[in-house]
Amino acid sequence: MPIKVPDKLPAIDTLHAENIFVMQHTRATTQDIRPLQVLLLNLMPTKIATETQLARLLSNTPLQVELELIYTRSHEAKNTAKEHLLSFYKTFDQVKHRNFDGLIITGAPIEHLAFEEVEYWDELCEIMEWSKQHVYSTLHICWGAQAALYYHYGIQKYPLSEKLFGVFPHVAEYKNSILLRGMDNVFMVPHSRHTTVRREDIEAVPALQILASSPQAGVYAVKTAHGRQVFLTGHVEYDADTLALEYQRDKKAGKPICVPENYYPDDDDTQPPTVTWRSSAHLLFYNWLNYFVYQATPYDIASIG
Repeated sequence: MPIKVPDKLPAIDTLHAENIFVMQHTRATTQDIRPLQVLLLNLMPTKIATETQLARLLSNTPLQVELELIYTRSHEAKNTAKEHLLSFYKTFDQVKHRNFDGLIITGAPIEHLAFEEVEYWDELCEIMEWSKQHVYSTLHICWGAQAALYYHYGIQKYPLSEKLFGVFPHVAEYKNSILLRGMDNVFMVPHSRHTTVRREDIEAVPALQILASSPQAGVYAVKTAHGRQVFLTGHVEYDADTLALEYQRDKKAGKPICVPENYYPDDDDTQPPTVTWRSSAHLLFYNWLNYFVYQATPYDIASIG
């Protein structure tokens, strides 16, 4: 089944070129089916790239997924045209009366700030609190995962001595995790961050279970009971060139940046990067939608919470 997105969303052309079946609103309304209602809170400055990456992964399922996009009203996006936001995004106030099967909260490049110093922190806290009663399963990514672990469980983030930048091997710690079902013994995940959370802090919270980790990147996947909250510290959704674009941007600006690890063949940045995480990305999102959303959420979406 396809993913349903707003009519004329820029991601449509990209996904069609990849032979991904995208259903626009006008066609979806003729199908007699209840699609999964998934809300995306896009905190990334590169909103079009991020919404395309996540729409691609959400489409890899026999389920029909209806994707709704929101952004924070308390922060003015500087890298996305206002016309794009007005055409395809809503504010939280416009959707907070509804229930959703799933919610995705993305990362954001604001790790240098304390959580309370973030311009939209109060609004994000309101959304995270609302999600406990209005969303069946919430998936948090990178800074979004750190923010949620801090808000819900008081877990601090800590600065790293140098940026964690590259694609790193991970292993499942809980072998029977349905979120990781079908994964290889070792699977790769991109990371790009200056801060981390500590294992001992997570293990001190009985409600949290560590599912996967990396010797270099630390704890990767964490969940609560029944997958109502899922936290991913990396960026499995990244495109092949996302790290390359970030690397070249910082290099051009004269910022201290190392070649991303395990990314370019022989660390040669003149060569195309090697993509080693695509299959695990699709599998992880398929498992989240199937096991933590579709098979667990009530058919009557009004009864969530």
